[in-house]
Amino acid sequence: MELKYTSQTLQKIEAIFKSNQYLIRYEKGHFNSGFCLLKDKRVIVVNKFFNVESRILCLIDLLQEIEIDTQLLDDDKLLKLYLSLTEKN
Repeated sequence: MELKYTSQTLQKIEAIFKSNQYLIRYEKGHFNSGFCLLKDKRVIVVNKFFNVESRILCLIDLLQEIEIDTQLLDDDKLLKLYLSLTEKN
């Protein structure tokens, strides 16, 4: 599946996190990796100065680090997107 770096793709990836009760915030800060993950509070902070492509890439990196419950993904399209993003790496 060819991934397009658009705001619609970003919204779909954000929906994967939101379905698992993660809160995504875009704020300024000094992040070495471009994001900060607070696992206990289920909060993800992404550098707000990143463009859409960089935000998508950060969230894809996070998908590799955290455990997503696929049963909470109600939409089949979100499940397919999640599986395609995680099987590449």
